Amino acid sequence: MTRWAAEAAAPLLGTRSGASGTVVALRLGDERVFLTEGRTAHVGGDPVDADTRFEIGSLTKVLTALLLAEQAARGEVAHDDPVSRFLPPGTGPRPRGAPMTLLHLATHTSGLPRLPPGLLVSGRARWLTNPYAAFSHDDLLRAVRRTRPRFEPGSRLRYSNFAVGLLGHLLVRAADAADAQAADPHGTDAYGTGAACCYESLLTARVLHPLGLLRTDCADGLPQATGYWHGRARPAWRIPGLPAAGAARSSGRDLLHLLDALIDPGTAAGPSLQAGLADVIRPRLAVPRGTRRLGLIWNIQPRPGHDLYHHSGGTRGFSSFAGFSPQSEVALVALTNTAPAMNSTFIQRAYDALGALALLRTR
Repeated sequence: MTRWAAEAAAPLLGTRSGASGTVVALRLGDERVFLTEGRTAHVGGDPVDADTRFEIGSLTKVLTALLLAEQAARGEVAHDDPVSRFLPPGTGPRPRGAPMTLLHLATHTSGLPRLPPGLLVSGRARWLTNPYAAFSHDDLLRAVRRTRPRFEPGSRLRYSNFAVGLLGHLLVRAADAADAQAADPHGTDAYGTGAACCYESLLTARVLHPLGLLRTDCADGLPQATGYWHGRARPAWRIPGLPAAGAARSSGRDLLHLLDALIDPGTAAGPSLQAGLADVIRPRLAVPRGTRRLGLIWNIQPRPGHDLYHHSGGTRGFSSFAGFSPQSEVALVALTNTAPAMNSTFIQRAYDALGALALLRTR
């Protein structure tokens, strides 16, 4: 086993309280290593490997951001398009100051609350298993109509699942409108009806399959590791109303391949995807009271000689991390089948391991 990979992965493979399996995927320059431990379930199950599907929770958001950038490269949307462009009149969020744009949704500066109105009520009975399962696409649209931003869009930074879930819906509507316009150039009401396709099919066609991410999807009925919360098995995660915010499943191999493409966008198939990969990691804003910056969804931490890009995710049964440094050509993915907890160090140790890999390349 490569020594650098073993040293980087050791703290992650050894801190799996409640989990039955963990995958760590690493890149250092031209070397790529997959390290695994455990099985897909505490009782029975198969040995985990680089292709085992894990729920990735909010890591779905980086895929949504790439979809936005890809569609912007095609000319279907622009980052500064107002949200209202893609919704029927009178159905958008109630205004507060400047118009809310797609860029606001993708940088957590929209002013929308973390969760949409109504979700806490609908999810109360399933809060420890599937709190989003009863919140539908129609519930999302009702929540949008009744919501006023907490602050003027663009003036503050507040993390929002609601915002990215809405972004996914708007991107589908934009793609449908582009298809309708191509079929009928004289059409006048492209955004007036419901989306004909869905988030997963659009993401698959524009991002997942072109990148070769064949083990990544939003399906809750396909084989995957069993998730655990305090040692108890959890049902498969369902988030039908906000899939763009957290519905994806993926594997260590697929996620490392995604990070490879972000490090070297020229390897991707198609000019719009290549442009999107470069665009998604461009710094967009500085986070107050610190040195951190944001791209489209990606957190960016400047370091001497290199930057660390990272994001994490969690569901009721899984924790995930993905990070990379374009300058150092290093990347790290860490997946485990236990839910995030207040005393968990899994995500922090993954971030620390990524930083250590980058230092190996800059010494």
